Amino acid sequence: MRSSNPVFSRRGFSRDNGAYAGFGTQQPQAQAGTATNPYATNPYATDPATGMPQAPVRDNAMTIDDVVSRTAMTLGTVILTAAVSWIALPVDPANINKSYGIAIGAALIAFVFAMIQSFKAKPVPALILAYAAFEGVFLGVISSAVSTYIGPGTVVQAVMGTMCVFAGVLIAYKMRWITVNRRFVGFVTAAAIGFMLLMVVNLLFSAFAGGDGLGFRSGGLGILFGVIGIILGAAFLAMDFKMVEDGVTYGAPREESWLAAFGLTMTLVWIYMEMLRLISILKGD
Repeated sequence: MRSSNPVFSRRGFSRDNGAYAGFGTQQPQAQAGTATNPYATNPYATDPATGMPQAPVRDNAMTIDDVVSRTAMTLGTVILTAAVSWIALPVDPANINKSYGIAIGAALIAFVFAMIQSFKAKPVPALILAYAAFEGVFLGVISSAVSTYIGPGTVVQAVMGTMCVFAGVLIAYKMRWITVNRRFVGFVTAAAIGFMLLMVVNLLFSAFAGGDGLGFRSGGLGILFGVIGIILGAAFLAMDFKMVEDGVTYGAPREESWLAAFGLTMTLVWIYMEMLRLISILKGD
């Protein structure tokens, strides 16, 4: 199952070297109306009927522990650099322009690193951690600004909200209340593209006409689009869980756990930003 991110389109697990056929790979159907396992050629895949490996598990197969440890490293980098930037780049009248300038620069650099990784054939840990570091600088300054001008409890509420969304989607996915299939992926991807286009148009109107552009980020419309943004983030989180589950089940190489960590981090950053924006609008009103 190919997964994408609300912010950037990225590759799923897509290795097809005879040992592992990855996400996004399609195989011809055995007969009309019957779907074949796109990973059937992988001798290390788990047999869905028995739950047992089809062959002895190789030493470098990805596990849930690998995904958890890499995700902890990536998120930990985001949190650490966010905390440092919060302290070192105070958002006050004397330093606000400098802090915002550094934050915007860090966001652009993080975007470049993320795009480079998205088009790489294999995950590059250095790129992923560099993305996390610069993303953390951006989040630290933005969070400091919200805490200063909106309310000191806003950031804590956004963090708690993000954790609740993560836990809720994980529980719903494990209980199979959410089914991630081709139709689900297509619908969510199309909705995300439309959402991003509207935000870009709103940003352009804001830049040239002033104010909040078309009003998608303030008032009632801002609240509505904030909720939609969080729902989209939750949907992409379910797609990330599907990607991880399939990667473990079908014997993805261990290095692919970095790709899973990259995707989960980007999705959680998206949800946090939308949560922070939504709470800010509610408090601001």
